[in-house]
Amino acid sequence: MNFRTRLLLVFTGAVVLAVGAVGWIVAATTRRAFESLENQRVEAFVAQFRREFGRRRDEIARRVERIANADGTLNLAIAVGVPEPDYSPYVNEAAGLASAHALDFLDLVAGDGTIISSAAWPARFGYKEEWLTAPVEWSAHGAFLARAELPDETALALLAVRVVNAAGRQLYIAGGEQLDRDFLKSLTLPAGMRVLLYRNLEPQFAPRFLSGEAGPVPHAAKLAPLIDRVRHTPREAAATVNWTGDAAGAETFHAFPLTGRQNDLLAILLVGSSRRELVELERFLLWTAVLTGFGGGLLGVVLAWWATARVTRPVEELVEGARAVAGGDWKVRVPVRSRDEIGRLAHAFNRMTRQLSEQRDRLVQAERVAAWRELARRLAHELKNPLFPLQITIENLQRARGLAPGEFDEVFRESTGTLLAELANLKRIVARFSDFAKMPHPELQPVNLNTVVESVVRLFEAQLASGGIQPHVELAANLPPVQADPEQFGRALRNLVLNAVDAMPSGGTLTVRTAADDAVVRVEVSDTGQGLTPEECERLFTPYYTTKTHGTGLGLAIVQSVVSDHGGRISVDSAPGRGATFRIELNRA
Repeated sequence: MNFRTRLLLVFTGAVVLAVGAVGWIVAATTRRAFESLENQRVEAFVAQFRREFGRRRDEIARRVERIANADGTLNLAIAVGVPEPDYSPYVNEAAGLASAHALDFLDLVAGDGTIISSAAWPARFGYKEEWLTAPVEWSAHGAFLARAELPDETALALLAVRVVNAAGRQLYIAGGEQLDRDFLKSLTLPAGMRVLLYRNLEPQFAPRFLSGEAGPVPHAAKLAPLIDRVRHTPREAAATVNWTGDAAGAETFHAFPLTGRQNDLLAILLVGSSRRELVELERFLLWTAVLTGFGGGLLGVVLAWWATARVTRPVEELVEGARAVAGGDWKVRVPVRSRDEIGRLAHAFNRMTRQLSEQRDRLVQAERVAAWRELARRLAHELKNPLFPLQITIENLQRARGLAPGEFDEVFRESTGTLLAELANLKRIVARFSDFAKMPHPELQPVNLNTVVESVVRLFEAQLASGGIQPHVELAANLPPVQADPEQFGRALRNLVLNAVDAMPSGGTLTVRTAADDAVVRVEVSDTGQGLTPEECERLFTPYYTTKTHGTGLGLAIVQSVVSDHGGRISVDSAPGRGATFRIELNRA
């Protein structure tokens, strides 16, 4: 991707991102404001419901109180308080009292719990209502939510209980109103809200017990999770219900538990608030953001085109100049077309290439001199050691000329042996320098490094055994091949093994292992010698550097050269006292 395209994308992306961020902030703020308003509306309605609920309770309690205080009720209490009373003349008494006091339920119950008269279900005459006879101070209780039995169903009612005492006998008055959709219709709801009532009459959720102002609720099962949550943990909860595939048709419901006199959950009030206004507003904001972003994108394209016309041409010339410098042409120059930042950059680039060219020439000359000096120093150092024994040996031969023939022969044999050994040492030193100077280019071919490792270890078996070194070979199964020169790579491994052997003069363990992952194949050579310091690790692959009392310091330099020619990497992991591990990594074929 060129600079012009990137600049175009940056301008356009910046505008679109800014518009998107503003749109997101506005949408998030709007959603929070709407939810806050919705919570306020729900809280206001719940407060209204509680006021209405409390008013109904007080009104029912007063009606039942009036019935209990009426003279006719007192006379009834006296009439049924005689021994072995006859309740049949009073079977229809409750219906007239309920109608006169606008009550849906009214039961007249004798002191032993026997129903004398029931307005809602006359056939219950003679049944027992034992819960009324419990030791409760009913006059201190207002109306409460309770289940009320009807001929065809179980209803919810706001009930109040009062007791009439006459001639030492008691008469219980239990009356109230049904909590149904007529009650829901009496509530004043803000626009976009509705209220539902679920009667908790069965252990499992039953859709028929959920109703609203208009009766049963379609698709009531969608509210089952919210209702079950309140049934299991009786406290306020909320959830959003999507009735159709359109998000605008969704509603947020707040559920409130309604409990009876003994805190048993009898009903759940659900207050629903439509999300249509919020969804439509969010859609409007979304389309506004899209259109604004589209316009901003066009503006970004225009600005980017104008900017690239002024910037990209000189930048492209700088790129071509940098590419030429990377290719080795340090004499390249770029035209300076302006005096602004781009022009100053072009001028600085030309000054840099000129200085780099001059510094390169000086550096090449200095490196050549330093290389010849280092080579001469190392040759002088390496050749000086065997030359001194050669000189001593020849002087001994000169002095031995005057000795007896037998003694001269013995000195001659010793001297010639020394001369041959030192000449072999000189030949070996020259050969090492020659090998390092004329490393051939590797002839690459697919090679299994397990095979190379096995041949190298087999070559040193006798030397390892004589030095008290235990070889340990760990070869990875199914090792993938690499492109390598088997002869050169084997030579590099031999140098690493010899280096490990020199590091363990008193014996130890030599470990050679192979491994592979998705990218590379590794060969590791580990020893249990005295290890290396961090400074030695850094200089270990420098030509002519050695930590030994003998050697040219070219062994590891040759190894690094071979690995580098194979496109690989070599590293060392060591610390004083814990041996060293040399790791070679080659790319998979």
